[in-house]
Amino acid sequence: MYDFACEHCQGMVRERMVAREALRHKGSFVVLEDVPIGVCEKCGARYFDASVVRRVAEIGRGTCPVEKTVEVPVVRFA
Repeated sequence: MYDFACEHCQGMVRERMVAREALRHKGSFVVLEDVPIGVCEKCGARYFDASVVRRVAEIGRGTCPVEKTVEVPVVRFA
């Protein structure tokens, strides 16, 4: 699925299983657990397979069941 040159630094992008990955969807966030993503070995850029992006969209549309909801504190910096 991965194993290609990074578009930013030409390092190799390898598949890595990450415990949690937060992705934006229409002004909100979806957190996936135990998700395979591509990570550049040189610069750390992250790449997502279309199946991961589709899953995020399904969750955002409410067509995929959600296992749990996590509350996140938000504070204005200024």
